[in-house]
Parts: sequence; structure tokens; C-alpha cells
Amino acid sequence: MKLISFKYRVDYGNEWYVQILHSKYWALLQASVSWNEYAGWPYIQIKSGSGTLLSILVWVYKFGFDIGVCERTWHFEYLKDLDVEDEDDS
Repeated sequence: MKLISFKYRVDYGNEWYVQILHSKYWALLQASVSWNEYAGWPYIQIKSGSGTLLSILVWVYKFGFDIGVCERTWHFEYLKDLDVEDEDDS
């Protein structure tokens, strides 16, 4: 179990991630903040179930914020593999 992890990604904007008290499959707290290239309509999504105790997603114009409590960990290695595949296709 890891205490805290930070990640940064660039994909149609900038995304910063943090995971607190997480193992390979579960995290006590996960959060992300993003600033995207494309604007969107404002919305809020609140979810419970499907691998999460509570997940809240907020999107306003180009700013996005996501927080999850007691949920399945985000699979960053999968995202990294996708990024490598995209570079190979070029």
C-alpha cells in the first residue's frame, strides 16, 4: 500500500492526479484537476456504486475536477501504454 502518488498527463489539455492510501486495486481517495483545450457545457455528476463509494465530477468551461472516495484505482499504466501506442502509430 502506498501513502500518496502524483501523476501528470498531457492529452487534449493538462491533467494532474493524486491518489492517497492506495493499493493496486483500491484507493481511499483519488482526485484529479484538469484544464482542457476544448470548452464544454457545465455539469456535475455524482455517482455511488460500480467500483466507488462516492465519486463527484465537476466540469465548467475548460476546467474539470474529479474526486473519488473509496474506489477502484485509476490504471495509469494502461494510460501510459495507450500513449506509447499512439506515438508508434505516428
